[in-house]
Amino acid sequence: MAHELKDDELHGQQGENDAPGGGWQSVKATEQHFLREKVPFVGNRLMLKINTPNGGFECPSCAWPNPSKPGPAEFCENGAKAVAWEATRARTTPEFFADHTLTELLAWSDHALEKQGRLTHPMRYNATTDKYDPIDWATAFREIGDKVAASDPKRVELYTSGRTSNEAAFLWQLYGRMIGTQNFPDCSNMCHETTTVALPQSIGVGKATTTLDDFEHADCIFLFGQNAGTNSPRMMGLLHEARLRGAEVITFNPLRERALVKFANPQTPKDMLTNHGVPISSQYHQVRIGGDIAAIQGICKHILAVDDDARDNGGERVIDHAFVEMHTQGFDAFADHCRELSWARIERYSGLTRQALEEAAQAWMRAERVICCWGMGITQHIRGGDNVHQILNLLLMGGHIGRRGAGACPVRGHSNVQGDRTVGIFHKSGEAFLSKMDETFGIECVREHGHDVALCCEAMLRDEVDAFLGMGGNFFRAIADQARIFPHVENIPLTVQIATKLNRSHLIHGKSAYLLPALARTEKDVQVGVEQTITIEDGMCNVQGSKGQIDPASKHLLSEIAIVAGLGKATLAPNAKVDWEWLAEDYARIRDKIEATQPETFHDFNARLAATGVFHLDIAARDRIWQTDSGKAHFLFPKEHLAEDDSQPEDDHFQLLSIRGHDQFNTTVYSYDDRYRDIYGTRMVLMMNPRDIEKHGFEAGNRVTLRAVASDGIERHVSGFKIIAYDLPERCLGAYYPEVNDLISVADRDAQSNTIAGKSIPVRLELMSTEAVEAETGMLASA
Repeated sequence: MAHELKDDELHGQQGENDAPGGGWQSVKATEQHFLREKVPFVGNRLMLKINTPNGGFECPSCAWPNPSKPGPAEFCENGAKAVAWEATRARTTPEFFADHTLTELLAWSDHALEKQGRLTHPMRYNATTDKYDPIDWATAFREIGDKVAASDPKRVELYTSGRTSNEAAFLWQLYGRMIGTQNFPDCSNMCHETTTVALPQSIGVGKATTTLDDFEHADCIFLFGQNAGTNSPRMMGLLHEARLRGAEVITFNPLRERALVKFANPQTPKDMLTNHGVPISSQYHQVRIGGDIAAIQGICKHILAVDDDARDNGGERVIDHAFVEMHTQGFDAFADHCRELSWARIERYSGLTRQALEEAAQAWMRAERVICCWGMGITQHIRGGDNVHQILNLLLMGGHIGRRGAGACPVRGHSNVQGDRTVGIFHKSGEAFLSKMDETFGIECVREHGHDVALCCEAMLRDEVDAFLGMGGNFFRAIADQARIFPHVENIPLTVQIATKLNRSHLIHGKSAYLLPALARTEKDVQVGVEQTITIEDGMCNVQGSKGQIDPASKHLLSEIAIVAGLGKATLAPNAKVDWEWLAEDYARIRDKIEATQPETFHDFNARLAATGVFHLDIAARDRIWQTDSGKAHFLFPKEHLAEDDSQPEDDHFQLLSIRGHDQFNTTVYSYDDRYRDIYGTRMVLMMNPRDIEKHGFEAGNRVTLRAVASDGIERHVSGFKIIAYDLPERCLGAYYPEVNDLISVADRDAQSNTIAGKSIPVRLELMSTEAVEAETGMLASA
């Protein structure tokens, strides 16, 4: 029988006396990470140059934008961790690889692999010894070039990480198009591709319609499926200021996240003196996993009811009907749909009460200017596109697009994931861009659509990949269905990884494999004696220059741009319009080519960059210009479905949410601690509602196996997870990514964007035997 839980055994229930997010704990964590990487002086010096235009460097972590006038400490705790992690004094040298086989390294944890430090030499896999051996750059380029040139272009995959610069990404897609492929799986396919596809369907553009200035004038900010305190901590400063001036912050998230409950701004003297912080969420609604559609439509239903009553009784209308009539279409059908929904059904699928949703609606009606923000808790669902559409419906009802202090704010992950797409990393590039590429470079680009991440994974499962080249990232650790895909990777004739540090993807290799070390964002990039500037595009469409500050970790490193140029020269026949060496000598030349292929978007690219160090890309929807087929914004909604997985909330399985720890960015794990959730020394935990623990015969501390309830019927499971009691809705579970990725089917994805659903995984639980627990514990200890 389950024992009664004590108060201190329930994780995630933040009370009045609990420590806030941020504050002195954040400052302490920052300095601890600098000390761990043995760069206390270098690290703090770098923080003076981070996120500053005209000579500084852009943070290699998240895509949150910089203010127009950056402060003296324009960074956050997690940005500092990212800098410490790449500026570390640790090195992964040829001697390290000589001491370890790849089979041995596969047993190491993700943290232990990256902890070895910066890669220093280009390496080539030796199948006889199962080790990486050093190789010179010229030989590596020649061998890779020969193998790529001999491959079927339709079976070549070029992956791109969101930390890649605009200049490197542009050359990468040029290289691919000259090879003859349009297979460009990239990290956006795993996260905000849903936004990129769904937003244009609603408002004609796939990017944020907000700027930082809008946050300073918003009356109400809705947060859906986003944990800003961990994933974009600098956003917390704006939420902190908004609450101090009386704006409301309405949060929808299954987990109560510490910083969204209360936050102490490290740049505010009062907060640092008291370390008490400011309550952030004026309302906090713990929505059922997959219940966002129901919740948002419940809010809309109440708004419509109040508006209908005002119409019938001569009261003040709460919907902006003038905007709706002039700028939108489809409102009547959406309004009728919401009116017809029963509150019983809305409550059942959202996991929230009618009263809670009406309170959220009241906050919307009190506000003249509303911003809606969302993260991967919205996008990584089977109906992620429908989720995004409902958020836009909520904004459109009030005319909150194209108004100062209002708008749509998708909060992107990696620092240049948006820029990669803007400069051409896309497997479905349109005719306008491709024709400009043809004209500029004297080539003939493939028009047939290529592969995104999901299609790339399926091609691997069919053994239809001849070459996989990864520009940064950790592809094979980030994807779903790893246990099924990994055995097929060894059948790929060629795998190439361009990277700064060792990670698991470098151990999952093809018959021939190369590991090419690149400069990091913080390092000086000197070409022909001149320090170069790269650019990135943040999540609110600002293009900013970035210039490295410290000496490279090794004299053998090349920039990503130089590596792509080396591959291009070695792979392709000479082309009078593509001089790879000339392009790599001066990155301004690459920016000129970007401008030539997108003259409207990047007009006067180099001149604008030189003048201010940063400029904003035009977003038509901000001016209420709707680049849709109808010329209007669209109210869109799923006519039949409310629930994420079509199952009843009381069915015989749970919905599992994959999450990041606070000491984590994507697959990079800085430590085994999660301070914001009071979890230390482990990531093998399963967060579970205490009522569910007792109801299903478990106890906190039990070790369990999670078995996926997959639509394709394939067996998937992970074991060794320790149950902890956590404050989240019943029948909802939480566990860390990527430890649970093997539960996710590559076939379960959003129909509109093809994004794999990692935030709502149907699972069943099994108690592990004592023998199985002991065996699992032993394996974890050795790892």
